[in-house]
Amino acid sequence: MVRSASPRRSSKPAAPRAWQRMLSGRRLNLLDPSPLDIEIEDIAHGLARVARWNGQTLGTQIYSVAQHSLLVDAIAGHFAPSISQTTRRAVFLHDAAEYVIGDIISPFKSVIGEAYRETESRILEAVMRRFDLPAPMTKIAQDLAKKADRAAAYLEATRLAGFSDEEAGAIFGVPPRFASPIHSLLTPWHAEEAKSRFLARFTELTPDRRA
Repeated sequence: MVRSASPRRSSKPAAPRAWQRMLSGRRLNLLDPSPLDIEIEDIAHGLARVARWNGQTLGTQIYSVAQHSLLVDAIAGHFAPSISQTTRRAVFLHDAAEYVIGDIISPFKSVIGEAYRETESRILEAVMRRFDLPAPMTKIAQDLAKKADRAAAYLEATRLAGFSDEEAGAIFGVPPRFASPIHSLLTPWHAEEAKSRFLARFTELTPDRRA
């Protein structure tokens, strides 16, 4: 009796998985992210659980990227109170890619190099397209996000991350004085509160999502 030959197995290793499954059921491909696979609920859930400063902050809760996004949004409103709602929404979502790739501290970004920045840019552009925003971000939105982000980083560094005023000022620059509502955003929240507030603010900035 002649036995049939066993099917030959390919010696070529399977390609590494480049997608992440979200709680919504979406699968986001990091190499070719589709706006159709992006949901604001997934972004809010992820960012509320991603720690700023690698978790090296004071308090019993992490200081999340979701809360940082709200801080940046508030500071952007201080710097540019008459800016368009579209630009304001883009600034609010400036760190949205971190719901997939995490918040990598700047020194480590320098070590990783362009691969990280390219991945971040691809995902952020997909996020912007998903929510009908210019992709890449306009220069006005980029400049405002950078200015507000650096001011937020100074406040977080000095209030939460153990930096002296002089050290933080040398790295991030010294921002102007802000009103107390902005400073109130520096008390870390529980993840569910951060997620809820992030979603609420997104709804405020997105008229067609209002109840």
